[in-house]
Amino acid sequence: MSEKGGIKRVLSPSILAADFGNLRQDVKTAEEAGADTLHFDVMDGTFVPNISFGPAVIQSVREASDSFFDVHMMVKDPERYFEDMKKAGADSITIHQEATTHLDRGLNQIHELGLKAGVALNPATPESAIRYVLPLVDLVLVMSVNPGFGGQKLIPYTLDKISALCDIRKEAGLSFHIGIDGGVTKENLSTVLSAGADFIIAGSSAFHPKEKIDKNIRDLLNALQK
Repeated sequence: MSEKGGIKRVLSPSILAADFGNLRQDVKTAEEAGADTLHFDVMDGTFVPNISFGPAVIQSVREASDSFFDVHMMVKDPERYFEDMKKAGADSITIHQEATTHLDRGLNQIHELGLKAGVALNPATPESAIRYVLPLVDLVLVMSVNPGFGGQKLIPYTLDKISALCDIRKEAGLSFHIGIDGGVTKENLSTVLSAGADFIIAGSSAFHPKEKIDKNIRDLLNALQK
């Protein structure tokens, strides 16, 4: 982590891009290179057109890791699984504004479990959709690709949303993190940081190629220091 303007910059490598046949070792390599937060993309095949994994995988990694577990639920009606995610080892749960009817209730339920709460926005969803719940959140996660698959290219207009959220955060005197998820690379990271993102999800740029995981993590962390 590093700190800019009072908000800590965080790198959260996404295990969706790791080798699931050797998951614990990939996680260990990332942690030894300096990562202390891990991102878990839970997909249900309904809210997004893909299925990833559930609490069992999170629990398996938790048994070998002391890192902060950032669980991103790309799931319809995510409230059904909050307790399962906590039991599996989640430290934070992020839910999509588009996936739940009662966003305020869901965020409060996460906090009642003693976890940090985040809200995610798909690329075409404006920041105004969550303005009234911002005092309840620890993280606003801006999807910079359409969710469901790794390896996509960053959608440029999502950076404008990040900048707008920075302005709202400052005006309201709030301290939530502003995250970005999708298409972040070492080549565009400086632009992402300049837009105001301070919670960086990195999938392919962290875990590919496999033999360079440690270097990838160190390079990304060093970029966060600038």
